[in-house]
Amino acid sequence: MINNNVSITSEEFVQEFKDLRDELVRSYFTIDSDTSRIDLLEKSGMNNEQINLTEKIVSEALTDALYTVLLGLEGGASIGQHQIMYKLFDEQSNELTGNIESIAWEKFHSENT
Repeated sequence: MINNNVSITSEEFVQEFKDLRDELVRSYFTIDSDTSRIDLLEKSGMNNEQINLTEKIVSEALTDALYTVLLGLEGGASIGQHQIMYKLFDEQSNELTGNIESIAWEKFHSENT
């Protein structure tokens, strides 16, 4: 849903990425989700231990990908072939870039993620 004239902080912006990761992992690995992959994994012969390991790998892969995109927005990592510093603004022209890297590290790599 597009909500014009929204203002968010850098921390809220990064939290949206972390929430996206958490929701994707939850939906892929919850049996009654519309996007569940449990049935596919079971049909491939995976047992619960293997499925749990796959869930951990998917979570880590999404963490790496989303964290890299966030760092890439500030020029701290390349997105594809280019490493460019971008400036990101909310709809009220408040700049979100500038401290995304430290917030992303805390959100994605702290002990309680």
